[in-house]
Amino acid sequence: MRVALLTVSESAAAGRQADLSGPAMRELVTQAGGTVVRADVASDDREAIAAWLRRVADEDQVDLALTSGGTGLAPTDVTPEATRSVLDREAPGIAEAIRAGGMAHTPRAMLSRAVAGLRGRTLIVNLSGSPKAVAEQWAVLEPVLAHAIETARGEATHPETDSARRR
Repeated sequence: MRVALLTVSESAAAGRQADLSGPAMRELVTQAGGTVVRADVASDDREAIAAWLRRVADEDQVDLALTSGGTGLAPTDVTPEATRSVLDREAPGIAEAIRAGGMAHTPRAMLSRAVAGLRGRTLIVNLSGSPKAVAEQWAVLEPVLAHAIETARGEATHPETDSARRR
């Protein structure tokens, strides 16, 4: 699993604050056996986020692009809009499951506007901006990642469908 990471944070992009969620994402991806091929920080700029997503999907052809931050209700939070602008197809169940899982930890999880979907064969998932939220959301996402990526590549098999075709 080849992965690209983007932390969306005005203060981290300006160097006023350390990027904490990027290293948290990197550690989780690495522990799951993935390889981080790119990790960047961007400000809350819709076009910059969209351009980064297009680059990692179209040029780098990563399996998974994770963003962290910019998914809330603040006027500057534009990560979901940037993501939607580059997606070929949404995968709403992923974002819904992440929000539902977050509700076990905090009612504030319902405030997330994060989205997930595909650009080509790259799965793109928005995560929240704190390392704690990243870890909690990864725990929901990680069990389905291998199958999601295989499916996006066209490599997944479905035993019930395959056996029906053989009849």
